[in-house]
Amino acid sequence: MSKEVNLIDNDLLTDNSSINRKRHSKTSNIQEPEHKRSNYLDFSPRFASLKMEDKHGENPNGLLNPNINEIAGHSALNDGIKYSNKPTNGIYKQPLHSTSLNGPTKKIVIRKFQQRNDPNVLNFDANWSILEDSVVKIQKRESAHVTCVELYNIVENLCQMNYAQEIFSRLQILIHNFSDNECAQLVEKSQNSSFETFLEMLNRLWDNFCQQLSLIRSVFLYLDRTYRMQQSTSGVSIWDTGHEAFRQRVIEHSGNCSRAINGILQLIERDRRGIQVDRHLLKSLLRMFMNLQIYDRSFEREFLKATEHFYREESSLQIQELNISNYLQFAQKRLIEEEERIQLYLEYSTSKKLIGIVEKCFIADYLDSIISKGPYQLISEQRLDDLALLYQLLSRVKDGQIALKNAFSEHIKKVGRAMVMDAERDKTLVQELMDLKAKLDQIIIKCFCSNEKFLNALKDSFDFFINSRPNKIAELTAKFMDLKLRTGNKECTEEELDSVMDKVIVIFRFVQGKDVFEAFYKKDLAKRLLLGRSASVDAEKAMLSKLRTECGAGLTQKLEGMFKDMELSKDFCATFKQYLEASDKEKRFSKLEVNVAILTMGNWPTYPLQEVNIPPQLAELQQICAKFYTSKHNGRKLRWQYSLTSGVLKANFKPKVTKELEVSLFQSMVLLMFNEKLKWNFKEISENTKIEDIELKRTLQSLACGKFRVLIKQPKGKDINSDDNFVLNEEFNDRLYRIRISQVQMRETEQEHQQTEEQIFQDRLYQIDAAVVRIMKTRQRLSHTQLITETLSQLRFSVKATDLKKRIESLIERDYLSRDKEDASLYNYVA
Repeated sequence: MSKEVNLIDNDLLTDNSSINRKRHSKTSNIQEPEHKRSNYLDFSPRFASLKMEDKHGENPNGLLNPNINEIAGHSALNDGIKYSNKPTNGIYKQPLHSTSLNGPTKKIVIRKFQQRNDPNVLNFDANWSILEDSVVKIQKRESAHVTCVELYNIVENLCQMNYAQEIFSRLQILIHNFSDNECAQLVEKSQNSSFETFLEMLNRLWDNFCQQLSLIRSVFLYLDRTYRMQQSTSGVSIWDTGHEAFRQRVIEHSGNCSRAINGILQLIERDRRGIQVDRHLLKSLLRMFMNLQIYDRSFEREFLKATEHFYREESSLQIQELNISNYLQFAQKRLIEEEERIQLYLEYSTSKKLIGIVEKCFIADYLDSIISKGPYQLISEQRLDDLALLYQLLSRVKDGQIALKNAFSEHIKKVGRAMVMDAERDKTLVQELMDLKAKLDQIIIKCFCSNEKFLNALKDSFDFFINSRPNKIAELTAKFMDLKLRTGNKECTEEELDSVMDKVIVIFRFVQGKDVFEAFYKKDLAKRLLLGRSASVDAEKAMLSKLRTECGAGLTQKLEGMFKDMELSKDFCATFKQYLEASDKEKRFSKLEVNVAILTMGNWPTYPLQEVNIPPQLAELQQICAKFYTSKHNGRKLRWQYSLTSGVLKANFKPKVTKELEVSLFQSMVLLMFNEKLKWNFKEISENTKIEDIELKRTLQSLACGKFRVLIKQPKGKDINSDDNFVLNEEFNDRLYRIRISQVQMRETEQEHQQTEEQIFQDRLYQIDAAVVRIMKTRQRLSHTQLITETLSQLRFSVKATDLKKRIESLIERDYLSRDKEDASLYNYVA
């Protein structure tokens, strides 16, 4: 019995593909004649494997050769249908819709099927035989007669017939057998070869294996992707299976792994020693280890051990032979080389471990040696590049920066303390400290990346050694600024002077005894203002502004009061001059240029009062000035400071030689005596002037032994004795008309220095008392510890706790404070 159908019975198709079924059901009514359709899609094996990856159902024709069709068998259709000569999918079939121009579409008549014996078994064995033969030829790198597309379709058909697990197992056996065979050949051929030859053979074997495995995977792609992932017929992919076989049956067999690792390590050691090696070979072999997942456990462990051994020996030798600069450069070179190796052929995962070993061998293990050699020499020699390299290398290891910072700090303390404690360097000490600070600042900026830890270390070090000689730096800093602010200072411009002020403020910032600085600065400022020695009022005020910004108005209040006194004195002098001009009785003094400075005692330094016999004309003018001032300011008392007085004398020497001499009051008193006679001895001058002997000797020394010798000392010599005689030098002459004779009396004597220090001590006592009373008035009741702590925090100078306790006892005795009756450690404020 027959029936008419429009579709070929799918049970007769060897591919049993639903895709083919859908494709045939949707075929257009007009098709090309069967004889015009080709049997094969002529793909090359690799190209076909790519094309068939996702489009394995596009070809409408059967993809098996005639032999495959014969093995697949024929159905009962053989006697009833005239087949085309072209085989398709294991059967002969006529197009459903003919596109021939000879007639309309014909229907297919299908007769009853004949019984057949388990065609699937026949299909599997025959098709596997084809697959097996093709895989073996791929492994032997021989050409196959079946295309990749045909092989792919066979795999697809067999998988759809539930043979996926069987295919995978048999393929695995083929891969294992091939791996065993390749391993045996590798061992045999490389038995007497060098390690380089062995590595090259292994690398070629690996490359060939990967190419063959890639082609095999393309053939079995349907199995690998569809059934492995969706139906879980195998937990491992074909690619992983191949890698596993190569690892177990080639690399880890017959000692090949250790032989390969030893060879690679030898090549790397040669590379480190500067011998040219094949880095591409190293990269390929290490990628092989990585792909086989034995890089970490097999190669890396041995590689790191060899690296540590190599660099431990090398660093031990280099630290002894090289100086610190060359050693640092060598260590840096090794680090760069290892980083390049990571980029060229090592795995990135090895980077941190490898660099850590190099850092340990060259830096961490010899940290003490590097510190003992490095910073001191490099800082002293200003080798900034080497210092920067030292900082970079030590920053790589644990505690490296801390060790460098401590060494940096110790070096500064050592150098600074040596400078400060050397009394012979006092004249240049402040400038040297400024230069040292500038140099170290540049080192921190350029070499230590402005690291805050190093900045703090620099600050602490300066604070330590500057105050290792109490009060001296404060004094020298004040005198340094006096030198810079005096008239005649032509060393720097206004901009440079402002820069110098900023640098001085930096040094001043480390000084604990700021009150000492204030005392000496005030004394020198007084001389500059009263004797007209200040280079610039603007510069003076700029310095005060910087001091006020640094320390507050408390430090500069009296200094600013000195400037205010000078301004008020100008107004007084102008008023006094008008008074002299308007007065008939005192008009004769109006032609004199008189400048009187009215000073507030609290603002200015304390000077000892000296009673001397001033010239009668000057004494009369002094009385007139005092009377005029008291008439304007009733109740005020004036004390004349002769040591600060100066004036101009007009002197006539030999004929037609007239000079103006800028002299102090004491110098003018001595010179005016020579109007009476030309020769005086020391005792006579002393009796007439009433000047103290010490001051008189310095005055005579300035007149007879200085640069401008208006007096002649008899006998000659630099020292003044009580039996010396002095004669007016009538032959004196100089190219200058106005001559300033050095103000010897203004030079600071040891006694004056002691007086200044004593004044500082007294001022400190007053400040301590004031601070304690101020705190207790606010708090009313405090414990001894709290009072000591708060007082120390308010003072501008350091003081011992024992001295502070004495001042508290003094305040208790004077009834400013009282002890608590119940707790002796508590103080109460007495209103």
